[in-house]
Amino acid sequence: MNEKAEPAGQADNDGSGLRLVLQQTAALPADRPMGMPGAFYASPEYFEWETQTVLRRGWHCLGRIDEIPNAGDYFTAHLLTEPLIVIRGDDDAIRVLSNVCRHRGMPLAEGAGNTKRLICSYHAWSYDRKGTLLRAARMENAGFDAKNCHLPKFNTVIWRGFIYCNLDPSAPAFVAQNPELGDLIAAYETDQFRLVHSGEEVWHTNWKCLVENFMEGYHLSVVHPKTLHEYTPTGLARKSASGAGFTAYTANYPEGAQPRGAGAPGLSAAEQRRSTLFAVFPTQVVSQAASLLVSLSIVPLAVDQIRVKWTMSTYGDDLDDATIQQRIALWQEVNREDREKLERMQVSLGSAHATAGPLAGEDYEGTIRDFQTWLARIDAGF
Repeated sequence: MNEKAEPAGQADNDGSGLRLVLQQTAALPADRPMGMPGAFYASPEYFEWETQTVLRRGWHCLGRIDEIPNAGDYFTAHLLTEPLIVIRGDDDAIRVLSNVCRHRGMPLAEGAGNTKRLICSYHAWSYDRKGTLLRAARMENAGFDAKNCHLPKFNTVIWRGFIYCNLDPSAPAFVAQNPELGDLIAAYETDQFRLVHSGEEVWHTNWKCLVENFMEGYHLSVVHPKTLHEYTPTGLARKSASGAGFTAYTANYPEGAQPRGAGAPGLSAAEQRRSTLFAVFPTQVVSQAASLLVSLSIVPLAVDQIRVKWTMSTYGDDLDDATIQQRIALWQEVNREDREKLERMQVSLGSAHATAGPLAGEDYEGTIRDFQTWLARIDAGF
């Protein structure tokens, strides 16, 4: 398979050749998994195809609900070509609205804050917290109808305290994709965690590279010898559950290592002594531990550029302020270490010699195969 598939992926960068390679790679025997060629992560044409298909139809995590705890609280986001406002309404519902004025296309808000009205800074059109047009000053036009100027609303799902959005109104339902994932993390009480940190960075890497990097334990002891190896060494990584739309593995703590917080009362001893890492495809990766929850939301900007929004949450008062600051600093360093490696790798992925290599065993890179299988299945639908 390799001798035929790899040249196709390298020579045909309009997307069709790489799509064929993806289907062939996903169909390999489970005991002979292979990675994808570099063009899969470096072809602008293939990225454009992804943007119009798998990314536009995917469910993307925008943040946590406690970023906007009160009526009128909002933050802005940008997903593919769409500027968004994530806002809590007077009815306590969280909505994702288009951040584009229906008059001339001006953005209505920037950053984050609290507002009673969304007022356009260009001509003062104003909207309520549900996106209904309230006022359009001096609008004397026989064809104008305020009822037709509501801000578009995007599909939104709240799950375990995360806010998800889908740009495609005909996309598959979110909940139906992930029942097994809900069971996997149920005991952690993820929705009860409180936000303690949020940050954004731009990384120069392909979006799939970060998904794959976060979701494999093979690199832990090599890339993170001082930050993660002591508590989550590569040798103790174990493949966990997977299903439609997600994959997971556990990073287990060595014998003698102290639990890192008690967490929810229903956690087993094993759950207290490991981190459960999972991906909600296509673009969210999460580390769930007893007392600490870290989520990275990946926003693809270009074939070799992403915006990473990462949040940290803790369980109740398990961790004191000093420990929280230590954990924030630790994860900033972990992210820096991963970013450095991925940005270096991106430079070489366009090489004709960046051909597919064999993946490590199930416990170390089985999650990458899950990702390939999911991508191939989605691809087959187009």
